[in-house]
Amino acid sequence: MENSNVCTNGCSFSSSTYPSTPSKAIHENFLRDSFEIILQSAVFDGTSRNTKVVEWVDPESLPSLINLQLKKNGTSHEELLNLIRGVIEYSVKTGNPRFVNQLFSSVDPYGLVGQWLTDALNPSVYTYEVSPVFSLMENQVLCEMRKIIGWKDGQGDGIFCPGGSMANGYAINLARHYKFPQLKETGLSGLPRLVVFTSEDAHYSIKKLAAFLGIGTSSVYCIKVDKMGKLDVDNLEEQIVGALAENAVPLMVSATAGTTVLGVYDPIRRIHEICTKYKMWLHVDAAWGGGALMSAKHRRYLDGIELADSVTWNPHKLLAAPQQCSTLLVRHENLLQSAHSSNATYLFQKDKFYNTSFDSGDKHVQCGRRADVLKFWFMWKAKGTAGFEMHIDRVFQLSRYFADLIRDRDGWKLFQEPECTNVCFWYVPKSKRHMKDDQLTQVLHKIAPIIKEKMVKKGSMLVTYQPLHGKPNFFRLVLQSSGLNEDDMRFFVNEFEILADDL
Repeated sequence: MENSNVCTNGCSFSSSTYPSTPSKAIHENFLRDSFEIILQSAVFDGTSRNTKVVEWVDPESLPSLINLQLKKNGTSHEELLNLIRGVIEYSVKTGNPRFVNQLFSSVDPYGLVGQWLTDALNPSVYTYEVSPVFSLMENQVLCEMRKIIGWKDGQGDGIFCPGGSMANGYAINLARHYKFPQLKETGLSGLPRLVVFTSEDAHYSIKKLAAFLGIGTSSVYCIKVDKMGKLDVDNLEEQIVGALAENAVPLMVSATAGTTVLGVYDPIRRIHEICTKYKMWLHVDAAWGGGALMSAKHRRYLDGIELADSVTWNPHKLLAAPQQCSTLLVRHENLLQSAHSSNATYLFQKDKFYNTSFDSGDKHVQCGRRADVLKFWFMWKAKGTAGFEMHIDRVFQLSRYFADLIRDRDGWKLFQEPECTNVCFWYVPKSKRHMKDDQLTQVLHKIAPIIKEKMVKKGSMLVTYQPLHGKPNFFRLVLQSSGLNEDDMRFFVNEFEILADDL
């Protein structure tokens, strides 16, 4: 019998740690104990209002609390269980109802089960041969999403992407391939200068991916926004005309459906008219605000999205699926395959014994790819489309409730009325309310990071802040979890006043 405790070069390992296949005799108790700690401490305690959002430790001190070093010899199961406890203790509890810092939060129980099942199966979705269930599952989910956008019978195509930034990058590449299909073989050298247009409040990924794709950040024209933060269509046309005068080629417009800070929706239908006039690709970055499409009441914010050539939509944001779950939906069939296929014969053989149209991997730039679909599909099966609609309606309702709470309250000032579920505001401590505007602007800019530091170190909540459009730092409370309630909204108000009124 082979000695599993000795490796070929004579070094000793514990047979309980080095094999990469689970053994019931060796690993069952460890896995059960690990699962119990995660379930209790991360899932239930971590989502409790009685638990701190974060147990703050500065980066210089944290290594003394969690042993991050990697050594030659392995670690016992007991020590590993303690490491699990430490990781949970000092991590931000993003499922805590008081975590409203980012465009994601919550721990959806059905999504979590889907996530666990994905990890247990460890699939990679590129061929039906190795991912039969997930290949069909992706087709089903992406088709339903296209139907919700408004494309007849769900026609078109789509892929799951490693984040909304990459989905936006795919869209830029598709727009370029659609207009200049020869680029795939000949490269950039024979092309005129291409210009991408997006609003000055659009996600930074548009510039970043334009640079990555060789278009360059100077060829991303940032369009002015109106007083609400929406793309100014008149300025868009002015800049398109200007690009033409420079002998550049206007390639695409990326409209935003739910901007990162203010949460506003660009006027898609009017932008489409401009794109049609100048023969440009229309992309809609609905990574954040796309979830509103699931609500009959709120999908009006995305009026005209069915006219888009491509749409980025992240279920891990407004729909509360676990990280990460991002999609790119495309109105044009076969364009993804045309733009990205390389026909690698070790994966995509043409003489397979089954219908190879279900081998989706050649649509992607990636090869190995996680099955991000399962958690979202499992949530959808559990809740139904009606459940997602109730979720969306609830978080929109709570955002309006919070805005109503602070609108006329002493010391509070709304940045503007919310459109998506982002509520942006200033809070002025009692001792500063006598100040004139110029002086107060400087004070508010300095106070925001102080309030943020106090809330983080107290662990009571996490709410982000930022400047915008020359305005001083203001807070953005963003609602994505339908597990919150009106009491939580009142808590946020009271906690801000507690943290700030001694400043």
